[in-house]
Order: sequence, then C-alpha cells, then structure tokens
Amino acid sequence: MFAFISWVQLALDALDRLVEMLEERGSLRAVEAARALFATSSISEGLACSLLAELTAGDSRVICAGATVSLRTGRPDPLLEEAVFVVFDLETTGLSAERSRICELGAVRVRALELVDSFQSLVEPGVPLPDPVARLTGLREEQLRGAPRVSSVVRRFLAFAGDDLLVAHNARFDQRFLERQLVFMHGRRLSEPPLCTAALARRLLEGRRRRVGLASLAQFFGVPTTPCHRALPDAEATAEVLVHLIGLAQELGARRLSELRALAAPRKRRVYGKRALANGAPTRPGVYLFRDRHGQVLYVGRARDLRARLRSYFRSERQRPSVEAALLALDRIEWRVLGSELEAALEELRLIRELQPPANSRSRRKEHGVYLRRRGDDFVVSKTATPLGPIGSRRQASLAARALASSTEAELDDLLGDGPLPRLRERLAHLSDCLRYEEAARLRDRLEALEHVLNRLRRLERLRELEACLIAPAAEPGWRKAFFVASGKVCAVRSLPPGAGAQLEIAAGLAVCRAERDGDEPLTPELAEDLLVLDGFVRRPPPELAVLSLDLERIKQHVAGRRLSQAA
Repeated sequence: MFAFISWVQLALDALDRLVEMLEERGSLRAVEAARALFATSSISEGLACSLLAELTAGDSRVICAGATVSLRTGRPDPLLEEAVFVVFDLETTGLSAERSRICELGAVRVRALELVDSFQSLVEPGVPLPDPVARLTGLREEQLRGAPRVSSVVRRFLAFAGDDLLVAHNARFDQRFLERQLVFMHGRRLSEPPLCTAALARRLLEGRRRRVGLASLAQFFGVPTTPCHRALPDAEATAEVLVHLIGLAQELGARRLSELRALAAPRKRRVYGKRALANGAPTRPGVYLFRDRHGQVLYVGRARDLRARLRSYFRSERQRPSVEAALLALDRIEWRVLGSELEAALEELRLIRELQPPANSRSRRKEHGVYLRRRGDDFVVSKTATPLGPIGSRRQASLAARALASSTEAELDDLLGDGPLPRLRERLAHLSDCLRYEEAARLRDRLEALEHVLNRLRRLERLRELEACLIAPAAEPGWRKAFFVASGKVCAVRSLPPGAGAQLEIAAGLAVCRAERDGDEPLTPELAEDLLVLDGFVRRPPPELAVLSLDLERIKQHVAGRRLSQAA
C-alpha cells in the first residue's frame, strides 16, 4: 500500500511539473515535454506520447493531442449571478494532512447567489480525538464512534458537489486533506483547486481590512451565521461571506466566473523571474545558501529534497518578510548535497552560527539563551550558565522568574515536577472568582511563561541523559554516517566506509563518548539548540535513520545487516 501511495505521489508531482511547464511555455511537443519531465536526452515520439498519455489520464487540466501536449481550455465561464458554487469546510484532528484525519465534513450549494442545499456528515477518524480539538469544536469521541468512514463520506460529498466549483476559506488546508483521500481512493487530485475566500477577501478588502479570518469577515459583513469550528455552520458562514465578496467583485467590474478566479489568484511575485536559479538542484538532502551579487550569504536553509524546497520559494505564496527581502536581493543559489536530513539539519545550524546570515531568524536573535539564577529569595535572569536553562526568550524567562519568586523550598526541590504550579493555578482561580481581573491577568501571563520554561527544562534534562548512535546514509555511495550522542551533545561524527573499516570508526566514536561522560557542566545555548534538533529525529526518525544504543555489537550488526541488504 505504501509503495502504491509513493508511486502515485511521484506521478502527481510529475503532473504538477508538467502543468507548470505548460503555463510558462505554452503547448509543447510530446518529445520535448517527456525529455524535460523524465530527464532523458533521447526518447522516441511513440514512447513519449505513451508515457504522457498514461501520466495525464483522468486529469482535466492537460490534453494530449497527437504528438502535442497542452493545457485544456474551454472551461465553463458563466455570469457570476448564474454560477453554482459548492462551499465546504472540514474539521480535522490536527493540522497535518499526513498525520491527522478528517472528523467532520460540511458543505452548502450556492446557486444564483442563494444558499439552496447542504451536506453534512461526521466522520470516524480512526484515531483518538485530541483534547484541544474536542474543546475547540465541541465534538466528543462517542459522537464519532459509529460515524461513516472517511472514504464513504468523501464519495458522497463528491457526488453532492458534482462538477460545480469548490470553494473554501483558507482553501489550501482543506484541499490537502481532501486530496489525500482522493489519492488513497482514486490515485488523483482535484481537477482544479478550490476558490479561496480568504485570498479573495485579501484582494477585495485591501486597505480596508487586515484580518481575513472567517470570524473576522463574518463580523465585518454582518452575516447571520456565526462560525463555531463545526463543519456545516462554518461552510454556511463562508458561503454567506462569498456572496458579499461577489458583490464587491461586481462593483469592480467582474462579471464572469473567470474574472472572480483571477481576483482570487495569487499575484505573481517579483521574485518569480528568478526561479531559473534553482535549475539543476538535485532531489537529495542538503543545505542551500542564498547569495547576493557581492557573494554575501543572505540566508541558509536545509531540505530533505533540495529541488522541491528551492522551487517552493518561487511559487505564489509570499515568504516571511526577511526571506522575501533576501529573495529580492538573490543573485545565486549555492547548494551542498549531504547524506541525510539529519546531517543537513546539523550543518544548517553550524553555517548559521558561522555566517550569521541576516534573513535567518536564529542569527538575528541578540540572545540565543538565558538562564534563571537564585539571588536571595528571588530569581533573576542571567547570561551566566546555570542548570536552569538555557531559555530561548528573555521575556519568558523574566515572567517565569517572577512566578518563582514566592516559591517554597519544597516547591523548588520539585521544580521539574509540578513545583509551584498547583499553588499558582489555585491562586489564579481565586483571583478570578474575586473579580480581581488585572491581578489575574498578570498571574496568568507569569504562569503560562513558567509552564513553557519548565516544559523546556524537562525536555533538555531528558535530552542530557540521551545516549545513542544515529546511523544515516552518507553522501558517498555505500558509506554511512554515525552520530554519537552522549552527555548532552554530539560527541563525535564518524564516516563509516564499506567493509571492515567501519568497525574502527565505530570503536573510535564510542571511545569519545566514554571520555565525555564525566562532564556535568550546564548546557550552552548552542548545545541546547543541537539537542532540540536531534530530539525531533530521535522521536520520529525518518525511514533512512536508525537510532541505536551505544553498544558496539548492536551498531556493528546494524551496519553489517544494512550493507548485506543493499548488496542483495
């Protein structure tokens, strides 16, 4: 199943590249398109036509006619007052379309600028409903048990929608979840992306309204339905907002559906013309550096797939302001291929510290970490290293220090447990009950900061006890890279060659770990940053990464076993 999904994803990515190519260059000969898509310099016309026909089958955007491939034209373009829209909304168990699931789907049909029909269904997500989602939506586990499966709900929704144009608020979010199900069910995506009411509002209300969240727009237009994080009411509110937005578009002269689409389409960014700078980037892990015309490094990043990551900078979505400014000054992209995403993540940190590129948020921070230190009965924020740190935000550290000022010795002895948190929560409830809201607000801010700081300190404490060897591919074919972690840092990084030489390198890495085990100094901000990056890979290792204990025989067996499997 996973192999099938990976194959489908590769085909869809190739199809997206083909559409981009046709948008930029117009119709192409099948041979020319196949050469660019499949990275081959020699292909027969018959084979090119066959491959492209198979690739584009079932996709309404592209048409293969004889030896030519082009974008399909002639979509219906009705007057706005005659157009039919299906406005939908999803509720999900989280924000990631890869890891989270749909738990509710709602939709309404808009015909002749009137809401005429609706669709709604709960969905059995197949995973527990997180507490924050339950609080936000009001849904409960018992409501979802026995609900229809997602494949059944999506199939009924598509039948309800038919060929009408889909619309959603912040449509890319809903589109990702919906298309993930379509890939599972049919191996395809939507024939065209949904119209986004947030993008349309951003264009039509420019200079009048900065916030284009659904609740904000519903209040602005005074629509009768209040968004409440439930699928059908939110779809109804979006539909009512859409009707108002269509009215504004008509005031600007839009008459047909194609003109409404154009208003909602992202504006072409000034950096779009620089997308050729990413040509030739490999589909391998690595780091990349943005340089200006003087060779100055403006930004450093890492990627699991250099080509995909670099291409993403030149699409429609604007980057955060500092990165957008770096793209405007960009003259050359330098990339360095590495063996794994883990190696790229550590190399990215090293380069940022060394080069201090102006567009990287890490290098713009004046302080990479502060510490809490006792002074009498109070706590102060200090740059001097102590066991209580490092903390990334001085403001959070200051608020946490104020929260700790009244702590008892018993609470401080249990600081990485609950410490003073129960007493402070009880105090906050008392202040609220007594209507002392200003004092409650101050205590709430301090309490939240202390909770965040203690969570970070607990995480760092756990990571300081981590002893592991992380084995990942190296950039050189047949080689591997071993990252030895102990005493709160990466003690050694050794390249493991094929054959008997790997054992010597493993033994050398373990010897360094043993020598480092006696150290008990406080963490520096740099070491803490490295550990937090490692933590993500240890908790959710990608397929190519192995996390092993610091045991010579175990590591040798893994390396030998992986080498044998590669040879097979």
